[in-house]
Amino acid sequence: MILENKLFDALKLGDSASAIRLCTADDLFIFASATGNHNPLHLPGLDGDGDGQAEAMVPSAFAASLVAAILGTQLPGPGIVTLAQNYDFHARAFAGEELLTTVTVTGLDQGTVTLSARVERETDRKLILSGSVRVQAPTRHYRVDSSTLPGLTVRRHRHFDALLQLAEPLPSLRTAVICPENATALGGALLALRHTIITPILVGNTARIEVAAAELGADLTGIEIIDTATAQEAAARAVALVHEARADAVMKGNIHTEDMLRPMVDREKGLRIGRRLTHIFVMDVPGVDYPLLVTDAAINIAPDLETKVDIVQNAIDLAISIGIISPRVGVLSAVETVNPAIPSSIDAALLSKMAERGQITGGFVDGPLAMDNAVSMAAAHIKGIRSEVAGRAEVLVVPGIDAGNMLAKQLAYISHAEAAGLVMGAKVPVILNSRSDSSMARLASCAVAAVHHNRMKGTPK
Repeated sequence: MILENKLFDALKLGDSASAIRLCTADDLFIFASATGNHNPLHLPGLDGDGDGQAEAMVPSAFAASLVAAILGTQLPGPGIVTLAQNYDFHARAFAGEELLTTVTVTGLDQGTVTLSARVERETDRKLILSGSVRVQAPTRHYRVDSSTLPGLTVRRHRHFDALLQLAEPLPSLRTAVICPENATALGGALLALRHTIITPILVGNTARIEVAAAELGADLTGIEIIDTATAQEAAARAVALVHEARADAVMKGNIHTEDMLRPMVDREKGLRIGRRLTHIFVMDVPGVDYPLLVTDAAINIAPDLETKVDIVQNAIDLAISIGIISPRVGVLSAVETVNPAIPSSIDAALLSKMAERGQITGGFVDGPLAMDNAVSMAAAHIKGIRSEVAGRAEVLVVPGIDAGNMLAKQLAYISHAEAAGLVMGAKVPVILNSRSDSSMARLASCAVAAVHHNRMKGTPK
């Protein structure tokens, strides 16, 4: 965006400029972080006045900054120096409202410009701010490209907040938690219990579970604990609880993934229902407008085409459960064209064609796509790729576990994403996080499992 100013001699009385700005929750977080004003009245999700409702009120200084933005970008524009401000604040604005800001030249005196200022709610013209401001006009012509400014991304996880809102009203998911024998694993289960998402059955070494509870300061009264001697025994007992119709889901605690999954894939006593077990990360990536699913990054090491069909179908089914009506699935490779020397590009093309022929259902599948043109419309356009998926993939299917694990951890540790983990293809949802994951990640995983279970069982919301 090119910004250009007006010098004093080009100004006249009555000159006016205006702009409409949607005030978002992210704006309020950025403003609080930049100014150090952490007044809870202004922070989304907090109840600052004790009335039981979160306010997310726009700070008065934020409204005044909208006037400063008009002055510094439009009238007079880049190069001004503010000399004085005099504002009255009449009503309060809130996150989600559009604010109309207008400044008008009311006085001109030897390089000094006086302007009236108004900020109104755009929908009903309710007056938020009125007053005047005096500035020193620019002394030389400026033409500035504002697109060179660095962008900002707020590190919050609004997609998981929305999933929690979906999950909390649902019937509590009876969940066998395998080896919740450290504070992180037990804390995640208890956090989900407090949010009414799961009813945990703790399966593991009772003594170690009680030590973890003591570390958390948690009371386990009323929570069923099934004592087992080993992690392998705990995993087998959790599977048995499912067959006994006592558990609707299984959750990983402080146990190795292979030990947890071994009894689930047992041909006689396991939880398989025909499809391959596949793992899906549901990732809330700051700055991305939708949840991003990455699969398979935890179970299938070097999947063949038949396994990839199940990987794709399982991911589509889960994406639909969390509210993505027609999921866009990008099958990743190193290139976006079919190359016989790159097997993943061939598999991607075949999966795309199988979806066209109805062998994979419920979503749009396209591949091969490289990572850039899977998630960036600009990259897809530059490379001439036009499809329903290119540039806006919501599900990323990786060639193998190496690529998937690297991608998921890059998003988590560099892009500050939070990741929920779920295994699909079993009789019940299997909540599977890394043992190093936070309690928040485990809570989000429980929410994903509850929402998916609800859709599969057709439970009324």
